Amino acid sequence: MNSFHTPVLLQEVIGFLKVKPGDKYIDATLGGGGHTKRILEEGGRVLGIDVDSQAIEHVKNQSLDKNLILVKGNFRDLDKIAHSKNFDKISGIIFDLGVSSYQIDSPERGFSFLKDGPLDMRMDKESKLTAEALVNLLEKGELYDLFNKLGQEHRFRAVSDSIIRARRIKAIRTTQDLAKVVQDAYRIKGDISDFTKNEINKRIFQALRIAVNGELENIKEALPKALGLLEKRGRIVVIGFHSLEDGIIKKTFKDFELNNMGKIITKKPVEVTDAEARVNPRARSAKLRVFEKN
Repeated sequence: MNSFHTPVLLQEVIGFLKVKPGDKYIDATLGGGGHTKRILEEGGRVLGIDVDSQAIEHVKNQSLDKNLILVKGNFRDLDKIAHSKNFDKISGIIFDLGVSSYQIDSPERGFSFLKDGPLDMRMDKESKLTAEALVNLLEKGELYDLFNKLGQEHRFRAVSDSIIRARRIKAIRTTQDLAKVVQDAYRIKGDISDFTKNEINKRIFQALRIAVNGELENIKEALPKALGLLEKRGRIVVIGFHSLEDGIIKKTFKDFELNNMGKIITKKPVEVTDAEARVNPRARSAKLRVFEKN
């Protein structure tokens, strides 16, 4: 089930969820179904949610388990989806945030600056907003904010100005168009090391992806809803991949604890081992945090 996407921190997730046979769990970011598969093997019942219809289809083709319910939807609507499927009192919920390997490796999805494809970046292909629209239509000040706040790019002005100059000549339509514009903003002539090029582009593409998919707003909305769905001693397990995500998760869990809603189980985030990072390099930045409801 997980060839679509390698599940991150799998043993740790299952350990923290403390799966009990017959109990209900929600996988709010189904992806390749790796976490879900293990929960099912432990006897749990799973509501699997993903905004990407390809992920839903992939898991549907891999599993006919009677204890699995699949729904295409955004986890910001977690409460409505759970109620509609009678998953009101659940024992645990997992959020594995970020982009799946399948999405990154599919050039037509436009997530990777390493593959030439349309500047898309939509996790939900039915959504209207694309990265191409943002790059070509946002005003200078809006681009500044985007790359500064969501990309944490220190040369956000230079990158934004370079985009505006380039799009006056012709629209920026592909991932490689944008990567070239970013390289020009850094006044990099000729070949540069892959590491340098990747680090620069990573921040720019991250900012666009977060904006296109409303990722930060979604997790802010979803965590309180997740807490509301949990039964006593139920747990929320969240894996974030960059500091903006992790900051929201950390603050939200602290607020829950201050309001006597439960306790933080992970005083420090759990990170991947060197062994896992070698096998799955994309997991290297993962940070796992857990909260248990009173």
